[in-house]
Amino acid sequence: MAEDLLLFIGTLNREAPYFQGARGNGLNVYAFDEDKLNVVHLAEFSGIDNPTYLSVSPDGSRVYANSEIFGWAEGLVSALAFDRATEKLVPLNMQPTLGSIPAHSALSRDGKHLFVVNYTLGDSGPDQSFVILGLRPDGSLTSVKASAAHRGHGPNAARQERAHAHSVTEVADNLVIVADLGTDQLITYQIAADGSPRRITATPTAPGAGPRHATLHPNGRLFFVMNELDSSVTAHALDPATGTLTLIDSQPAVPAEARESNHCSDIQISPDGRFLYGANRGHDSIAIFAVDQDSGRLTPLGYAPCGGATPRNLALTPSGRHLLSANQNADRVSILRREAETGLLEDTGVFIAIGTPMCVKFAVPPAS
Repeated sequence: MAEDLLLFIGTLNREAPYFQGARGNGLNVYAFDEDKLNVVHLAEFSGIDNPTYLSVSPDGSRVYANSEIFGWAEGLVSALAFDRATEKLVPLNMQPTLGSIPAHSALSRDGKHLFVVNYTLGDSGPDQSFVILGLRPDGSLTSVKASAAHRGHGPNAARQERAHAHSVTEVADNLVIVADLGTDQLITYQIAADGSPRRITATPTAPGAGPRHATLHPNGRLFFVMNELDSSVTAHALDPATGTLTLIDSQPAVPAEARESNHCSDIQISPDGRFLYGANRGHDSIAIFAVDQDSGRLTPLGYAPCGGATPRNLALTPSGRHLLSANQNADRVSILRREAETGLLEDTGVFIAIGTPMCVKFAVPPAS
């Protein structure tokens, strides 16, 4: 099945009080035939707790999984190797993340580092928001090489009592932006040759917005943010030389009547940069926006049902023909067909039955 895509799914297999049950089995790998919508289970690894976010090497041979374990003052990130010939996942090593509730990660463009952010609950432990680990030649992780702590809070007393870093996005070589839900900031760091971060600037969002996940436009000059707490999507002009962000547009992610009961999660952009997709937990939908290629402004195109309940994470296939939604509380990953010209989504009726899916990732090799 060399022509099939490799799909990695992390599931919740250890209870946490803020999730509605843990029915997963850890980390899974599938072969995905996009033409036939045929999915074959290749491997699973249950020896990892709550792999709620994954970063995958372009060839699919390495996967890095955050372990989100409630009550621990420090989380873990694990490195695993996947051998497609033998269809086996083999653990390489794990490292502590110097903070609790590791929420997101990203592999650096140069393949030398793994960036990790800790959401953090409470003030005990190392309490670092953003950490940088090195990658050894065999794909295993070094200990944390450098870190940065965020301080402050937003106006939402229930959710913004302190800093809560929620995602990290590399926007240019050795330039990253960390979205901090707790402080309503998009913080830009320059990564030095030794892996240490230097904070360049912090861009405030609307008070109480709660920035969660972000995505970079293929042109490298537009940056889009999914704001969890006020259910909005924002578009920003990005200066890739400095990481400076300038707000262009803000649009609601759900109808007004649904905002109080909704919490936004993930955001994805089509390979051609023309359409933006944002996941809504509560409204249980995917918000669809057209992106003006010149101005970066957003035009709402409506909502598509997510094919389940509580869409925590999204993944577009490399071709952009399909979007997968990890529907956490429906125990399924739904496969939606994407219309390239209109950007609209349609449920194919095909889904992957799996307990409490939290993250879906394709191995995406560079274009030839």
